[in-house]
Amino acid sequence: MSERTAVLLVDDHRVVIEGIRSALENEDEFQVVGEAFDGHQAVEAAGTLKPDIIIMDISMPRLDGIEATRRIKKVSPDTRIVIYTMHSDKDYVVTLFKEGISAFVLKEDPLSELILALKAVKGCGTYFSAKAPTILLRHMETLAQGPEEKELYESLSQREMEVFLLLAQGQSTKAIAKMLYISPKTAETHRYHIMQKLEVDSVVALTRMAIRKGLIKA
Repeated sequence: MSERTAVLLVDDHRVVIEGIRSALENEDEFQVVGEAFDGHQAVEAAGTLKPDIIIMDISMPRLDGIEATRRIKKVSPDTRIVIYTMHSDKDYVVTLFKEGISAFVLKEDPLSELILALKAVKGCGTYFSAKAPTILLRHMETLAQGPEEKELYESLSQREMEVFLLLAQGQSTKAIAKMLYISPKTAETHRYHIMQKLEVDSVVALTRMAIRKGLIKA
């Protein structure tokens, strides 16, 4: 019998973890090797257990799924990450795919879809909830419009992209610093560089650009 695939479950709601664990009890190829209830615990468990797959939420206390994904990829690069969330917002989807997740499944989907995702990822494939490809396609289409603006947009680093989206959503640099676990000064520096790179002189202009790109709703 082949070795079972080690799975780490990460969610701040125990009922979700228990639901996934129960579903996996019927799947002989998978073995739950641990649980974590926030992003920090997930990173620590990933470094210690080196699981084959992590099933993880996005919205969690202390450290969200996006930053946890980024850190997990550093401490356990071979671990594949399946995002299991209620959020289908474009910025979440695009950012997570850029961070190298292997699958994106919505909690509104049946658990059988999560199992399908796990089987695809086990085979080194990818699996996206029905909404995800549409979101990514729209994102790529908007980036393709206007080569000059596209070039400006692509000059942003991953961190600047995150700050850009948060600024466009109306977050202050102080709030962004707290959300991204960076200093207010660093957040302000990112803001300055973003506005320079995008050639805008106000957050209002920056927000209009994000709306044109379809990254946020008007």
